[in-house]
Amino acid sequence: MTEPLEISPQDAQRKLNSGRAMLIDVREPEEFAAARIDGARLVSMQEIPAELQNLEKLASEAELLLLCHHGVRSLQAAQWLKEQGIRNCASVSGGIDRWSREIDPSVPVY
Repeated sequence: MTEPLEISPQDAQRKLNSGRAMLIDVREPEEFAAARIDGARLVSMQEIPAELQNLEKLASEAELLLLCHHGVRSLQAAQWLKEQGIRNCASVSGGIDRWSREIDPSVPVY
């Protein structure tokens, strides 16, 4: 069975709450400064190739849940990571925008 490429914010929250997952925010630093989810690690899209070894190590410890603004960049990042052999990752559908609307309204919408 292959891991899904995308999961809902609700599934992501369950995995995060269980301690089986880690949130990787692939947005730019200024976006991260404007709105972020507690506990998320910032690894912007352009940094991902350089951070591949570190991400492989993190993926060996927990599922990587990638997040961006609306879910497009994180989906591309998850696809790329899977192509590099990191199977334990998924994009959070709808990004931080959907997270704010469905999970945590205290996260600013921008």
